[in-house]
Amino acid sequence: MSIHHPIVIIGAGLGGLTLARVLHVNGIDSVIYELDSSRYARSQGGMLDIHEESGQAALHAADLYTEFRGLVLPGGEAMRVLDKYAVTHFADVDEGDGSRPEVDRGALRDLLLDSLPTSVVHWGAKVVAVQSNSDGTHEIFFEDHTSVTADLLVGADGAWSKVRPLVSDATPAYSGVSFVEGYLHDVESRHPDIAQLVGTGMLFALGDRKGLLVHREFDERVHFYAAVTAPETWLSTLDFADPMVKQAVLKPFSDWDPSLRALIAAADGPLIPRAIHLLPIGHRWSRVPDVTLVGDAAHLMSPFAGEGANLAMQDGAELGRALATHPMETALVHYEEAMFARAATAAAESAEGLALCFGEDAPKGMVAMFTALGDR
Repeated sequence: MSIHHPIVIIGAGLGGLTLARVLHVNGIDSVIYELDSSRYARSQGGMLDIHEESGQAALHAADLYTEFRGLVLPGGEAMRVLDKYAVTHFADVDEGDGSRPEVDRGALRDLLLDSLPTSVVHWGAKVVAVQSNSDGTHEIFFEDHTSVTADLLVGADGAWSKVRPLVSDATPAYSGVSFVEGYLHDVESRHPDIAQLVGTGMLFALGDRKGLLVHREFDERVHFYAAVTAPETWLSTLDFADPMVKQAVLKPFSDWDPSLRALIAAADGPLIPRAIHLLPIGHRWSRVPDVTLVGDAAHLMSPFAGEGANLAMQDGAELGRALATHPMETALVHYEEAMFARAATAAAESAEGLALCFGEDAPKGMVAMFTALGDR
């Protein structure tokens, strides 16, 4: 017989954890089922800029804002935009008064995890199917042939959500852009030229419908994405188990400045392929009783407005507060209507950002946008 929980959240990413934390702060129990075997099972990615109106507001709701400030990377809001010849077209320094401080995604996730009772997250729980039952509950089936039921089911399980089909038949589409992710370690001592090139914050190098998107991180680490406008099959033609894959990734950047190519050539450890997918702008669904979505499961978009993690946390916080103050169905209506509106706006901004980064005139469009923002 299945174990029953009042609230089940699928996915222990930032959105699901923020929801569980806000519920916990308001005295409401929930459980999370997570595919990963532990919090240490895989890298959580790089730096995030946490927006005042969304991610930071969510941390206030979670009563974790003070602890969050201790995670901020000094100088992390600095930004430079270069062309493929490494010529700087825009530069902005971090004077410590910005509204989008940078933090490590893994450290932020750890903060949320540590704020919850250890019994909340069930690790190593791979969901294979979900269904709505005739009694109004929802049943979640796992790879180990067990199942649980829930009064309220929340899909916080990302791009390829198993919960989404309960409310929507939408599936993510390829954006036309593929990333290859990599890291460099000990850059101050081993790669001082790269350390100087990247600076303390973020670097965009753009041109020819390609880009290098680079973050400075803690512990002398540099994190980059080599972005290529390419067919969806491009990544599958590369053997990422072969150390020589660097040469294949460098090929689209053959006429770029050597200082930029050095980021890829000097990468430590394996390179990681990441095709960028997205849901339609304005994705929404009709109200389905006692089930909803947060984060990428609800509104997957490209990363070119920096909204994904921020929206996921805002979703979790807003849903948690709604459930704490309204009957369940009323809470879900309030949450979804507000979420649909803000997600549509953010997805449109993300699409615009993608077009600016990979347009024929890049980096001109990106420079114009940042200049206009700085003039406000």
